[in-house]
Amino acid sequence: MTSAEILGAILWAHEPLTAVVPQERIRGGRLPDETPMPWLLVREISLLDRYPLKNPGWYRSTARVSVMVRAASYDDQIAVMKLVRSIPRGAIGAVGDATSVVVHTFGGGPDVIGPGDTFEKTQDFRVAFDTLD
Repeated sequence: MTSAEILGAILWAHEPLTAVVPQERIRGGRLPDETPMPWLLVREISLLDRYPLKNPGWYRSTARVSVMVRAASYDDQIAVMKLVRSIPRGAIGAVGDATSVVVHTFGGGPDVIGPGDTFEKTQDFRVAFDTLD
Protein backbone atom coordinates (compact mmCIF):
# COMPACT_ATOMS: atom_id res chain seq x y z
CA MET A 1 0.00 0.00 0.00
CA THR A 2 1.38 3.42 -0.90
CA SER A 3 1.38 6.48 1.34
CA ALA A 4 -1.16 8.16 -0.97
CA GLU A 5 -3.44 5.11 -0.70
CA ILE A 6 -3.12 5.20 3.10
CA LEU A 7 -4.02 8.88 3.30
CA GLY A 8 -6.81 8.36 0.74
CA ALA A 9 -8.30 5.61 2.92
CA ILE A 10 -8.19 7.93 5.94
CA LEU A 11 -9.89 10.70 3.94
CA TRP A 12 -12.53 8.23 2.66
CA ALA A 13 -13.29 7.14 6.23
CA HIS A 14 -13.67 10.70 7.56
CA GLU A 15 -17.46 11.15 7.46
CA PRO A 16 -17.55 14.95 7.98
CA LEU A 17 -15.40 15.25 4.85
CA THR A 18 -17.24 12.68 2.71
CA ALA A 19 -20.54 14.42 3.51
CA VAL A 20 -19.19 17.35 1.46
CA VAL A 21 -16.74 15.60 -0.91
CA PRO A 22 -18.10 12.17 -1.92
CA GLN A 23 -15.59 9.30 -2.00
CA GLU A 24 -15.69 9.15 -5.81
CA ARG A 25 -14.27 12.70 -5.85
CA ILE A 26 -11.26 11.78 -3.68
CA ARG A 27 -8.65 10.25 -5.95
CA GLY A 28 -5.06 9.95 -7.04
CA GLY A 29 -3.56 10.60 -10.45
CA ARG A 30 -5.28 13.51 -12.15
CA LEU A 31 -8.46 15.48 -11.61
CA PRO A 32 -10.98 15.66 -14.44
CA ASP A 33 -11.51 19.16 -15.86
CA GLU A 34 -15.28 19.17 -16.42
CA THR A 35 -16.98 17.74 -13.34
CA PRO A 36 -19.00 18.90 -10.34
CA MET A 37 -16.94 20.36 -7.48
CA PRO A 38 -15.35 19.97 -4.98
CA TRP A 39 -12.59 17.41 -5.65
CA LEU A 40 -9.55 16.17 -3.73
CA LEU A 41 -6.38 14.93 -5.39
CA VAL A 42 -4.02 12.84 -3.23
CA ARG A 43 -0.39 12.60 -4.45
CA GLU A 44 2.82 11.24 -2.99
CA ILE A 45 5.50 13.95 -3.14
CA SER A 46 8.49 12.10 -1.67
CA LEU A 47 9.26 8.81 0.06
CA LEU A 48 12.09 7.66 2.30
CA ASP A 49 12.50 3.99 3.30
CA ARG A 50 14.43 2.99 6.43
CA TYR A 51 15.63 -0.58 6.90
CA PRO A 52 16.70 -1.91 10.34
CA LEU A 53 20.26 -3.30 10.58
CA LYS A 54 18.90 -6.80 11.15
CA ASN A 55 16.17 -7.66 8.66
CA PRO A 56 13.00 -8.36 10.68
CA GLY A 57 10.94 -8.76 7.48
CA TRP A 58 9.58 -5.19 7.44
CA TYR A 59 10.79 -1.65 6.85
CA ARG A 60 9.65 1.84 7.82
CA SER A 61 8.57 4.34 5.16
CA THR A 62 8.01 8.05 5.67
CA ALA A 63 6.37 10.06 2.91
CA ARG A 64 5.20 13.55 2.17
CA VAL A 65 1.70 13.36 0.71
CA SER A 66 -0.14 16.33 -0.78
CA VAL A 67 -3.91 16.73 -0.78
CA MET A 68 -5.16 19.35 -3.23
CA VAL A 69 -8.68 20.69 -3.06
CA ARG A 70 -10.35 22.04 -6.21
CA ALA A 71 -13.55 23.96 -5.51
CA ALA A 72 -15.99 26.19 -7.36
CA SER A 73 -15.59 29.12 -4.93
CA TYR A 74 -13.03 30.45 -2.50
CA ASP A 75 -15.43 29.91 0.41
CA ASP A 76 -15.90 26.25 -0.62
CA GLN A 77 -12.12 25.84 -0.88
CA ILE A 78 -11.66 27.13 2.68
CA ALA A 79 -14.48 24.96 4.05
CA VAL A 80 -13.19 21.77 2.40
CA MET A 81 -9.60 22.48 3.47
CA LYS A 82 -10.76 22.79 7.10
CA LEU A 83 -12.35 19.34 6.77
CA VAL A 84 -9.18 17.90 5.21
CA ARG A 85 -7.13 19.28 8.11
CA SER A 86 -9.59 17.75 10.60
CA ILE A 87 -8.86 14.12 9.63
CA PRO A 88 -7.53 11.87 12.41
CA ARG A 89 -3.84 12.52 13.04
CA GLY A 90 -1.17 11.01 15.23
CA ALA A 91 -0.89 7.26 15.73
CA ILE A 92 -3.55 5.67 13.51
CA GLY A 93 -2.58 1.98 13.68
CA ALA A 94 -3.21 -0.28 10.69
CA VAL A 95 -4.57 0.92 7.35
CA GLY A 96 -4.91 -1.84 4.79
CA ASP A 97 -1.68 -3.84 4.84
CA ALA A 98 0.34 -0.96 6.35
CA THR A 99 0.96 -1.08 10.10
CA SER A 100 2.05 1.45 12.71
CA VAL A 101 0.63 4.29 10.60
CA VAL A 102 1.30 7.80 11.91
CA VAL A 103 -0.08 10.93 10.18
CA HIS A 104 0.72 14.60 10.85
CA THR A 105 0.12 17.83 8.95
CA PHE A 106 3.27 18.96 7.16
CA GLY A 107 2.76 22.40 5.63
CA GLY A 108 0.37 23.82 3.11
CA GLY A 109 0.46 25.41 -0.29
CA PRO A 110 -0.74 28.71 -1.68
CA ASP A 111 -4.20 29.59 -2.94
CA VAL A 112 -4.16 29.07 -6.71
CA ILE A 113 -6.64 29.74 -9.49
CA GLY A 114 -7.17 26.41 -11.27
CA PRO A 115 -8.62 25.46 -14.64
CA GLY A 116 -11.98 26.98 -15.52
CA ASP A 117 -11.71 29.65 -12.77
CA THR A 118 -11.70 27.06 -10.00
CA PHE A 119 -10.01 27.56 -6.63
CA GLU A 120 -7.20 25.25 -5.50
CA LYS A 121 -5.09 24.83 -2.38
CA THR A 122 -2.87 22.05 -1.04
CA GLN A 123 -2.27 20.59 2.40
CA ASP A 124 0.71 18.32 2.89
CA PHE A 125 0.86 15.46 5.37
CA ARG A 126 3.70 13.37 6.75
CA VAL A 127 2.67 9.70 6.58
CA ALA A 128 4.90 7.11 8.29
CA PHE A 129 4.16 3.38 8.18
CA ASP A 130 5.66 -0.09 8.32
CA THR A 131 5.52 -2.40 5.31
CA LEU A 132 6.38 -6.06 4.98
CA ASP A 133 9.61 -6.67 3.13
